[in-house]
Amino acid sequence: MISFTTFLLTLLALFNLSLSAHEDVFVPPVLYPRFNTVWIVGQYHNVTWDTDDAPVHISNKIGQVYLAANYIIDMDHPLATGFNILDGRVVIHVPKVTPGSHYSIVLMGDSGNYSPQFTIRSH
Repeated sequence: MISFTTFLLTLLALFNLSLSAHEDVFVPPVLYPRFNTVWIVGQYHNVTWDTDDAPVHISNKIGQVYLAANYIIDMDHPLATGFNILDGRVVIHVPKVTPGSHYSIVLMGDSGNYSPQFTIRSH
């Protein structure tokens, strides 16, 4: 039979282990592009997001950025992949798309966060 002290220490160790294994979902809001932003095909822009409230343990720190048209994500053509979600920004190249004001950036890591809709022009 184990002693009460051994039992408590074992229980405490298991509790601490479960806490250290706990990872949180991080859903950073996209700061740029903003509503009414205009991008031109072929330009380079920083996509930025807020990392101020990032949890200590994030379940997925590897980010991806996609373009969405009318909230439909173009998953076949990522604009950026493999960056650290805690960087707070990544440079993207504006792809050749049909001009319009119905575009959003989608930042993915743990989850997908849409930017406000903005415009892409051909020139």
